[in-house]
Amino acid sequence: MQLHELQIIYKKKSKKRVGRGGKRGTYSGKGMKGQKSRAGRKMKPMEMDLIQRLPKLRGFKNKSLREKPLIINIADLEKKFKNDIIDNKALLEAGIIKKLNRKVKILGEGKTKRIFQTKGILVSKIAKDKIETAGGKVL
Repeated sequence: MQLHELQIIYKKKSKKRVGRGGKRGTYSGKGMKGQKSRAGRKMKPMEMDLIQRLPKLRGFKNKSLREKPLIINIADLEKKFKNDIIDNKALLEAGIIKKLNRKVKILGEGKTKRIFQTKGILVSKIAKDKIETAGGKVL
């Protein structure tokens, strides 16, 4: 037996011919027009699309979930307050912060001669020294 003498035992499956009558009709289940109905359509797989959207930087990390505190300097407190107790409510009433539950930190830029008492606010070391030398307290 030689190659040209071989015969097929089973019938070959015929290729589906789209849009030539029969059960499916002219559009053969693909609908009318549009990218999805055309032959040789070029659709991107979703995984590739997601990979392309990621930034191509070394050491890429998501932003931290922790909220950074709002920074206020001693010079700002000097302008807005007189000898008072400073907490989140007082800062909200003075118009320095917009939300009551926001974290606030006082930094030591500027000078003060007024006596401040802070409650429930983060304070840097330099700001703490300046407040305490003026006669105030950090609680």
